[in-house]
Amino acid sequence: MLATIESVNSVVNNFIWGVPAMICIIGVGLVLSVRTGFLQIRKFPYAMKITLGRMLKKKEASDGAMTPFQAVCTALAATVGTGNIAGVAGAIAIGGPGAVFWMWISALLGMCTKFSEVTLAVHFREVNAEGDYVGGPMYYIKNGLAKHWHFLAYLFAAFGVLTVFGTGNATQVNTITTAIDSALFNYNVIGEGSVKTLNLIIGIVLAILIALILLGGIKRIGQVTERLVPFMAVLYILLALGIIVLNIGHIPAVFASIFKGAFSPASVTGGAVGSFFMSMKKGVSRGIFSNEAGLGTGSIAHACADTRKPVKQGFFGIFEVFVDTIVICTLTALVILCSGVPVGYGAAAGAELTISGFTAVYGNWVSIFTAVAMCCFAFSTIIGWGLYGARCIEFLFGTRVSKPFMLVYSLVAIVGATMELGLMWSIAETFNGLMAIPNLIAVFLLSGVVVKMVKEYFETEK
Repeated sequence: MLATIESVNSVVNNFIWGVPAMICIIGVGLVLSVRTGFLQIRKFPYAMKITLGRMLKKKEASDGAMTPFQAVCTALAATVGTGNIAGVAGAIAIGGPGAVFWMWISALLGMCTKFSEVTLAVHFREVNAEGDYVGGPMYYIKNGLAKHWHFLAYLFAAFGVLTVFGTGNATQVNTITTAIDSALFNYNVIGEGSVKTLNLIIGIVLAILIALILLGGIKRIGQVTERLVPFMAVLYILLALGIIVLNIGHIPAVFASIFKGAFSPASVTGGAVGSFFMSMKKGVSRGIFSNEAGLGTGSIAHACADTRKPVKQGFFGIFEVFVDTIVICTLTALVILCSGVPVGYGAAAGAELTISGFTAVYGNWVSIFTAVAMCCFAFSTIIGWGLYGARCIEFLFGTRVSKPFMLVYSLVAIVGATMELGLMWSIAETFNGLMAIPNLIAVFLLSGVVVKMVKEYFETEK
């Protein structure tokens, strides 16, 4: 039975994250970019000014809402995860250094896609029975499209609920236990016999923490993410920049290998990665998986923002993709490529490749800091996806099921800490990709609304 599920899932997964899906995601990003006059490039300085300016403003959100800064931190909490560490390493190993170039391309188009998702989510949001702002793909489908398209909203919400337990929780908790175990092993604090008990304790502690944060409501989620996300991002960025500074002489050669490898991977990888399409596919899929542009999930958090200007909040979507992919993913790639660690091109790799880049330069002591960063990344992802799952199940069954869902979601942490998750990860990844289909159809059909709102916004801002 398990073998059948595995083989069926593999076929669906290869299609979802294969060439047709890449074309769809890139295609919608291109259509939106053309229709908005490449807003993400044309208005990039303005977007940075608006977003950074609002981040520095200290203000309280009204009841049932987050501040715009808390909303972007919650969205970043869900996107800046272990994928930024493990996923980039995997993309480089299978697709060569050229995969980084295609990651940048997907981010460039993804900025406009995410801008559109956030703008639509705020514009078409509702206030639920608890008095909270709710929005996201299911609401802009329901309130923005004709009735015969409404089935897409229910599809998105159903896929969302199925995804969160794996992608958002169990696999992330597994990453936390792995990071803690390896750090304690390095310093001989624990032996093999203690691992299972330790992991169970970690799982129970995490389940309690997750429940306390999620059941505390939208304000508590916002308060946690606005403190956790800047801390973890700054810690990781500083560690990565240190490696780049210490290996500054290698940087020109690294960038040359990225640009050359994008179109001729064999010349950079010694023939281990010979396919231009493989390099492109790995880079694009990693970019999408990292910043979630096209999946629509980030817009659920942004819909909670205390703002009356959808387009203004939309610029946070541009900022988010920029920070997640252009900054953090690029830094990860540079850590791997300029630290001098051997990359086994053509063979699968994960977080261990990135961590070896840090330890090669700094020594073993840095494994403590990378463990802390990975724990923060993973925990923030759990909180962000907890909100997404609660909003999806609320859309399907009403507000009465939100708190029971959050409780069950919290308890899944114990499963993630104590069980092997190979198949669960694979199935969750498939459902994650399936969420993109109804969302992309909706964003494409509503692109005219985005164009109209952008035009009106800049007319009033003059």
